[in-house]
Amino acid sequence: MTFAQGSTTGPTAAMADAAVAVLDAAGAVTGWTGHAQRLLGYPAGEVAGTPGALLLDASEDGKAVAADVAERTRTGGDWSGRLKFRHREGRTLSLEVRVSPLTGHGEDGPSGWLVVAANARTSAQAAWNAAVSAAVVTYSPVATVIWDTGLRYLWVNEALESESGIPQDRWVGRTIEEVLGDALDVASFEAVMKEVLRTGSPALGYEYTRRIPSDLDRSHTYSISLYRLERGDGTPLGICGLRSDVTGARRNREHLDTLSEAGKKIGTTLDVMRTSQELADYAVSRLADYVTVDLVDTVPLGGEPLERIGMDNGRIPVFRRAGVSSIHQGTPESLFERAKPVFVPPSSPFTKALGTGRPVMECVLDTTPGNWLDQDPQRAKVIHETGMHSLIIVPMEARGAVLGVVVFVRNDTPTPFDADDLWLATELVARASLSLDNARRYAREADAALALQRHLLPQRLVGSRTVEVDARYLPADMASKVGGDWFDVIHLSGARTALVIGDVVGHGINAAATMGRLRTAVQTLAEMDLPPNELLARLDRTVVRLNQEGAEGLGPAAIGATCLYAVHDPISGRLDIASAGHPPPVIIHPTAGAAIPDIPSGTPLGLGVNSFESAEIELPEGSTIALYTDGLVETRDDDIEAGIDRLADALTPPQAALRELCDAALGSADTSTLTDDATFLVARCHDVSADRVVSYDIPPDPSAVPRARSTVAAQLRNWGLDDLVAKTGLIVDELLANALTHGAPPVRLRLVFHDVLLCEVFDAGAGSPRPRQSGPPDDNGLGLVIVAHSADSWGFRRTTDGKVVWAALRTRRGTRHDAS
Repeated sequence: MTFAQGSTTGPTAAMADAAVAVLDAAGAVTGWTGHAQRLLGYPAGEVAGTPGALLLDASEDGKAVAADVAERTRTGGDWSGRLKFRHREGRTLSLEVRVSPLTGHGEDGPSGWLVVAANARTSAQAAWNAAVSAAVVTYSPVATVIWDTGLRYLWVNEALESESGIPQDRWVGRTIEEVLGDALDVASFEAVMKEVLRTGSPALGYEYTRRIPSDLDRSHTYSISLYRLERGDGTPLGICGLRSDVTGARRNREHLDTLSEAGKKIGTTLDVMRTSQELADYAVSRLADYVTVDLVDTVPLGGEPLERIGMDNGRIPVFRRAGVSSIHQGTPESLFERAKPVFVPPSSPFTKALGTGRPVMECVLDTTPGNWLDQDPQRAKVIHETGMHSLIIVPMEARGAVLGVVVFVRNDTPTPFDADDLWLATELVARASLSLDNARRYAREADAALALQRHLLPQRLVGSRTVEVDARYLPADMASKVGGDWFDVIHLSGARTALVIGDVVGHGINAAATMGRLRTAVQTLAEMDLPPNELLARLDRTVVRLNQEGAEGLGPAAIGATCLYAVHDPISGRLDIASAGHPPPVIIHPTAGAAIPDIPSGTPLGLGVNSFESAEIELPEGSTIALYTDGLVETRDDDIEAGIDRLADALTPPQAALRELCDAALGSADTSTLTDDATFLVARCHDVSADRVVSYDIPPDPSAVPRARSTVAAQLRNWGLDDLVAKTGLIVDELLANALTHGAPPVRLRLVFHDVLLCEVFDAGAGSPRPRQSGPPDDNGLGLVIVAHSADSWGFRRTTDGKVVWAALRTRRGTRHDAS
């Protein structure tokens, strides 16, 4: 017997790794897998028709065990244990074996057996293989079944018996129609099986639906993989099927599709009432039979929503119906028309949901006397007349504020709501809530734009041992002229820090939104560890693409921006910097004072030049970098160069605290007459001391790896990092092994101890290291999986002469300093 090959995992893969044979009633071999041939050396054609007992060890002990197997299985029972076999080359193999009957037994015993064997060279491996054998044949939680070529059941495992409630003797010898004819589409199912028998190609992941006795209210979806079983000469012997219940997964996919489509159907305009109606219309028939959307009275007017029901002396606020929809014409379930006030009983589940901020679900609606419906007889009457029987109530919230409540009801649909329905309802409401809140905030665009910009800017600047940071942002007009200034501090690998400042042309919510998109783009590109000039080139292409798409609905050339990107390396003491039309930085030397470096200015973003130059500046220990936007240095009376000189003169003394330099920078401009936003970012740089950096050249010899590990261990103990010796040693092993195997010389190892312990391996290879996601154990990338699990973070970056793969570990001594 052989198994058709396919890409499988789980139980199917486990079966493929075991040696499988089929014996007829007389004990002769009728089926023989390729793995059996590899294990014992006999090809299928050589053992076909041979008594299986001849393959066993011929010693007296072997004969005794074989007799015990025959006696135990003669009556149709399973047998498992260890047997000794003769290899074709004459040696003896000890294998873990499980023998199971393929059909029911009568007076003459079973008509055949399925034999599964696996190598038992060590006790641990034997236990594993025995478990695999048992799982595949009988005890697997995945339902397993074998049919003959006539598509009659030969054998089913315990999982299928348990799930179906049908004992094995009611399966064996019967057709699918006889066992499950009323529960699934037999014709379609058998058509797939016949194709597998005809071609030998497996059917992987075939899905079908059927009802089961334990859940008659709904159909279950199953995924089954079917494989043809063959004799040694390739003649079909039957079909093996491995089946799992994927009802939940399929339903999750449907829910995700529903949510994806909802994004296109709900919130198409900045109109509160229309968005509410879109939500109600979309949810009806997809989730519920009747849906209402009731909003706090102030929301349609653009006012402030509620903090929480009950905050105002327990008084229930006024709600208005903003959306209503039903599967029935005329919405007979609704007591209130759109835009009309809605009565909310104080002790109702509506109030509970609004007060707690958590959804409420009544799978079976409680209509017994004495509950909250006694306070609302009209609603109780409608519930009775329309047959409402299941209820979900979800509060609408956005940014921590209550906008209203959405009610989902089932009356015609007999199935009550369940936990999956509650999740879908909550997600739909969450997405609609954002659209509603955007619409409400549209009436107050200036405040909304300012809040958006402040949200998009860093909420808390975080420095490190190698860079102290502080910043100031001053809008030109708090009422309406919100602009697109942004700044960022991004910590990179190799103890480096990126400093970013930019300015989007224009004011208002469009400029603020564009600023957020560009800041996100810079953060994403920074994760790729690109040189400053290449990062700006890619950012320029992003802006060009947004312009071509008619970004923000303003047509081509809608976005223009400047940006300056600088990377400080505290190990080399250098600053790599590139500018896209942005004013140059001010460098404050620790003793010589402020100076303006001569760097290529570049063109603004969005022109499609895609070519920027980087400059390299040597920074003495303790130097300070000041970045700013033109709003701080440009006035109507003076040119920008005069403003830059004025700013440089104000940044004294060189060793002043960063907050003092920020105050001095803002004081150098007349903030009462600002025509543009003014942004200032200052960073004081510190080098990593030489005793915290060590490098080792690694010869192209695998034996160098253990020596490097030993050297690293000694260095860590010297730094007082004894607790990291084991993890770091494992990481060094894997990174160096990868570099020596897949990279190119020269290979170099560097350890850096600053905020974290950094382990870097340099090589001249051009490949991109990727961890192995799946596949055979000998696939490349397993070492990186080990690194990923051992390190707190890891990655790689390109260099001018190759690449660096790095891993970082947190240390007890390493802390990161906040902005001053």
